Amino acid sequence: MPAPSASAASPKPHSLLGIALMLGAMAALPMIDVFAKFLGHQGIPVLQIVWARVAFGAIVTLPFALRHGGPAALVPQRPVYHLFRAGFLIAATFCFFLSLKFLPIADALAIFFVQPLVVTLLSPLVLGETVGRQRWIAVCIGFIGTLIIIRPGFVALNPGSLLALAAGTNLAIYFVMTRKISGQAPAMVTTFQTNVMGALITCVAMPFLWVTPNAEQWAMFLGLGSIATFGHYLIVRAYDHAEASLLAPLAYTEMVMATVLGWWFFGDFPDHWTILGVAILIGCAIFISWRERLRGIAPPIEFEQP
Repeated sequence: MPAPSASAASPKPHSLLGIALMLGAMAALPMIDVFAKFLGHQGIPVLQIVWARVAFGAIVTLPFALRHGGPAALVPQRPVYHLFRAGFLIAATFCFFLSLKFLPIADALAIFFVQPLVVTLLSPLVLGETVGRQRWIAVCIGFIGTLIIIRPGFVALNPGSLLALAAGTNLAIYFVMTRKISGQAPAMVTTFQTNVMGALITCVAMPFLWVTPNAEQWAMFLGLGSIATFGHYLIVRAYDHAEASLLAPLAYTEMVMATVLGWWFFGDFPDHWTILGVAILIGCAIFISWRERLRGIAPPIEFEQP
């Protein structure tokens, strides 16, 4: 992710294209959650859905990886490190997809958005970054937003809330590990290698839980990998046209499409407390992004659909 620079008073034409590409990605990515929720309701084991996500993702990203990295893209330079990264991504994806059995898509995604705050918490320990007082205050307020969404002690604790929280935490660790190796390989190469490692991890369990999909379910499997790849490609292209600090807050427009799709396909809609908690989380994350922009480094908001 390139370091942001000072922006003009109004977006330039190429920045507007970057904004459009980012909004397109955020509109497409929630369909992954729709497919995962449908497959779970139809009796496909969650770990098999995760396998489909990474296995088909590897197949779809293979041509892009070869184009950007050549044959060397097939083998990561640090396989053990990439295996651990993939492990955290698999854990995040598994927890998030499982949370969809208990929560509406928008609610699960709202709790999952705790990840930028966790990245901020981990950055001093893992990346050696300095976190100022204002960012710590933003993290604390963001945590309050998460508590408003989950409301422990006020409503019966939903296991889906804990699973979504675990998903966001695991993905934050994955992001921190990714930032440690940022710039060492093109984004599509890294994405392909992560998918391959994830497929290898999940393949171990497939003989013990495999449920043979029908034609419609195979199509949704393909959709999981294709939409993830398409969305990631749009994000990469968006960064070719606009700076990170301008694009980072747009990640939260994904909540709008997730809410629309959850209502359209499953009749779910967030309550007013969830909307309030999401607003607090988004506000804190945008503040953190703005502070990082002033410091001249990339904001700790990453883009990856579990």
